[in-house]
Amino acid sequence: MTTLVLDNGAYNAKIGYSHDSVSVIPNCQFRSKTARLKTFTANQIDEIKDPSGLFYILPFQKGYLVNWDVQRQVWDYLFGKEMYQVDFLDTNIIITEPYFNFTSIQESMNEILFEEYQFQAVLRVNAGALSAHRYFRDNPSELCCIIVDSGYSFTHIVPYCRSKKKKEAIIRINVGGKLLTNHLKEIISYRQLHVMDETHVINQVKEDVCYVSQDFYKDMDIAKLKGEDNTVMIDYVLPDFSTIKKGFCKPREEMVLSGKYKSGEQILRLANERFAVPEILFNPSDIGIQEMGIPEAIVYSIQNLPEEMQPHFFKNIVLTGGNSLFPGFRERVYSEVRCLTPTDYDVSVVLPENPITYSWEGGKLISENDDFEDMVVTREDYEENGHSVCEEKFDI
Repeated sequence: MTTLVLDNGAYNAKIGYSHDSVSVIPNCQFRSKTARLKTFTANQIDEIKDPSGLFYILPFQKGYLVNWDVQRQVWDYLFGKEMYQVDFLDTNIIITEPYFNFTSIQESMNEILFEEYQFQAVLRVNAGALSAHRYFRDNPSELCCIIVDSGYSFTHIVPYCRSKKKKEAIIRINVGGKLLTNHLKEIISYRQLHVMDETHVINQVKEDVCYVSQDFYKDMDIAKLKGEDNTVMIDYVLPDFSTIKKGFCKPREEMVLSGKYKSGEQILRLANERFAVPEILFNPSDIGIQEMGIPEAIVYSIQNLPEEMQPHFFKNIVLTGGNSLFPGFRERVYSEVRCLTPTDYDVSVVLPENPITYSWEGGKLISENDDFEDMVVTREDYEENGHSVCEEKFDI
């Protein structure tokens, strides 16, 4: 029996067999400006010649799976002959879902996995539980950890103790990568170029140039300086999809500080946007979202737990999800949590080598566990008892 592990994120699906390696694939469909009628699914995005004005069709809205037609097409493609060639009669699946998922969504998912695809057994689980499992496997002496999963739609902060989540201390911040990209689009459109339709390009800009400031006001002052002294300012060459396939940053020595570039490249000049956009993760109130930032939420979450457990959580803070890849993210989380924590507690913030696939690797480990058979719901169980058996088995 083989096991397929699918960390079904709102932006990327992390998928692979448990005996194999993982692939990170866009969990959506695209339409391009040029080929209006054709829909591209998942990693067919690489076939689009001109991805400017790319139109995204997403299965997830606000972090929950609502568009089943799109999700089915993505899954058909992933499970089908082009990708994983899944033999459903001989395959179990571990699939992730968001915290506090709606019952209606869970029931639809059960039906699709068991009745349409006919997987032999299913384990439905939160991504954070897989990350925690991976962390406890790597650090066997630890009993507690707090998973900070900053993804596309939200940031979740979830304490785990002996691989059980502490429901009363889960916190969700409604800031994720999607919001950051949209905010960057708005700033650039307001200040320089109209890029509201260029989600794909600006998302790349965000990944290439943004970083988390360690001292916001100091960086703000540097960003105001003229000429050479402004070390924050950077020129980003936008792709034209004929000669330049992917945008890139101009090297410092080639930057023209005053006047125009001679070459016909389209340039975005970015200064404080580079750190003001990721800053929203730490101060959502900057753009009028009345919520705590990540470090404050971590401390608040831990303070909701019994006092004797608190020191264990402070020294096992694990960052996962795409936003944790911003340069300076880990350092900033550490320094702010340190400031908010009593001095006699140790604080340690861990950034795994690959925070995006970390929970997938946890799923791989779970599938190799001896008690894996007791965790899943088999197809016989489901056919006999329906959804109720899934509700009992899965701690969601």
